[in-house]
Amino acid sequence: MSRVIKIKQGLDINLKGKAERSVTDLTGLSRYAIRPDDFRNITPKLLAKEDTVVKAGTALFHDKYNPEVLFTSPVSGKLVAIERGDKRKILDFVIEADGKNAYESFTKGVPKDLSREQIKENLLKSGCWTYIKQRPFGITPKPEVTPRDIFVTAFDSAPLAPDYDFIVKDEFEAFQTGIDALKKLTDGKIYLGVRSAGMSSPFKNTANVEMYEFEGPHPAGNVGIQINKVKPINKGEVVWTLRVPDVLIIGRLFRTGKYDAHKTIALTGSEVKTPKYYKIIAGAMVGDIIKDKIQQSDKAVRIISGNVLTGEKIENHLPLGHFDYQITAIPEGNRPELFGWIMPGLGKFSISRTFFHWVNPKKELEMSSKLHGSHRAFINTGEMEKVFPMDILPMQLMKAVIIRDIELMEELGIYEVVEEDMALCEVINSSKIEIQKELSNGFDFLMKELG
Repeated sequence: MSRVIKIKQGLDINLKGKAERSVTDLTGLSRYAIRPDDFRNITPKLLAKEDTVVKAGTALFHDKYNPEVLFTSPVSGKLVAIERGDKRKILDFVIEADGKNAYESFTKGVPKDLSREQIKENLLKSGCWTYIKQRPFGITPKPEVTPRDIFVTAFDSAPLAPDYDFIVKDEFEAFQTGIDALKKLTDGKIYLGVRSAGMSSPFKNTANVEMYEFEGPHPAGNVGIQINKVKPINKGEVVWTLRVPDVLIIGRLFRTGKYDAHKTIALTGSEVKTPKYYKIIAGAMVGDIIKDKIQQSDKAVRIISGNVLTGEKIENHLPLGHFDYQITAIPEGNRPELFGWIMPGLGKFSISRTFFHWVNPKKELEMSSKLHGSHRAFINTGEMEKVFPMDILPMQLMKAVIIRDIELMEELGIYEVVEEDMALCEVINSSKIEIQKELSNGFDFLMKELG
């Protein structure tokens, strides 16, 4: 029996360009890449050289400080380049696909018949371990640490987010297998967060989980919000988090014995000709995915790996982010506005009644990346609390992060949040401060100071 949790603070941003429920296969693309920067607190150490012939599941590098954690190729082919930046920092591992879909062999079996160590070893060797995130800090977990609990979110409430019900509808058995495998890795519970209005979804039949229904606006679908409402993290505790597509990849590993890294993503946004779903393989280049799919106009377009709140502006020659299941295309906000502050702003979004969007809040908006203002003093306005549903003081927490006061950060709940949980605070904050960036820098500082 599931329990309903109502989220009151939050904000749904209704954007133009939601993906229609149809899927086009793009798994035959030629170039793929892995970016170590997709993984916080990882120092890559090479295991493969340029011109090495690889299969899907062949290890390319491992974490210098946790050598058991392997990062593997998503496709078979040849490692054609290891691109480096300043101070020879590794930026990308680029693989030229051969189209043969050859796979390394890993353990195939029913999770209930395997031990914890066998499951852990299979995840580590195949590279599927990298789909798990650990809280605090949203990092790749250390293999020797056993999580208190594991949290899986079965819906995404961000603007134009993909529909997990649609993604999993033909692969629920793989999802259940993934859940069964994860269950062996914790002494606690697996908590599954589902949308309250979606109990006709396939997730209602999930076994080996404790299910909670969430009702309310974004960020109700964020796993961090669900953790806070179900069983908050205390200092010294560790939990793992995943989303439905991550669990699917783990489930396929145990059902087939292969690292099958295909995933269904949503191509969304007002600048997309036909927003819809595409089946790709992890690491596909963004330029190959969006080719001939963006509207032609005189407007500059921003391509985002992820959603408009937490995603990263990305160039065509780079791969889709490891944890991203969405590409968003919106107008670049580089056009000046004459007397914009006194215009009625019929097409502008506002959480207050500054503009007339409140008259028709369900209207789909075509929003750009324009900031509509410059950086200002970071003062208490009460704005953040309207969209932040955790029992945490977001403004005070961010001030503690900025001044690097470790004790105050801990008292105010730094271990419960990651960047996505405070994305709405950044959107509505009139100071224009990059809150997610400041929080990320705070995490780096804490991990360095606390070891």
